[in-house]
Amino acid sequence: MKKVPLDIVALSHSVTQSHNYAVVLGEQDGVRRLPIVIGGFEAQAIAVAMERMTPNRPLTHDLFKDTLETFDIKLKEVIINNLLDGIFYARLICDKDGEEIEIDSRTSDALAMAVRFECPVYTYEFILDAAGVILEDNDDSIESSQPVKRQTKKEVKGVVGLAGNTIEELESMLSEVLGNEDYEKAAEIRDEIKKRNG
Repeated sequence: MKKVPLDIVALSHSVTQSHNYAVVLGEQDGVRRLPIVIGGFEAQAIAVAMERMTPNRPLTHDLFKDTLETFDIKLKEVIINNLLDGIFYARLICDKDGEEIEIDSRTSDALAMAVRFECPVYTYEFILDAAGVILEDNDDSIESSQPVKRQTKKEVKGVVGLAGNTIEELESMLSEVLGNEDYEKAAEIRDEIKKRNG
């Protein structure tokens, strides 16, 4: 079966399921998007790796990555290989001394690992046919039975009025929220610092 390469194009609140998020995957050579609803902790694990944040203590996915590397196991790719009753299934395709090893995984965990290993993510055509959505006129809005919207900076709870703070104050706030392991707020503060630094 031919594999379709995907990229993570958005991570946002799920409109249809409160307290959940959606990771939106886009095919590299097309306009289809694959929205997958995930939990808050899984969204945080993906966001931390995408933002290249370094938590004070390793998160579970960081620990698993370190464990694989300690035993010379390389994550080559992630495949979202099935969709049953609205649930996505994934496999971690690993390499150990030239031997290919497949590990069953929740899709959200597999994506968190893919970001950490910077490895490709694939799916199959039948999954995109069943759950994919097509963008209208290259717009970022997604039409589907489970709509997904991008999270705006103002929607992040607990971080308001960042524009009124100095860079030094923002850096101090960033250290504090990282110390509290509040990576959602940390991402918001880091975005504001990046915006100011050009």
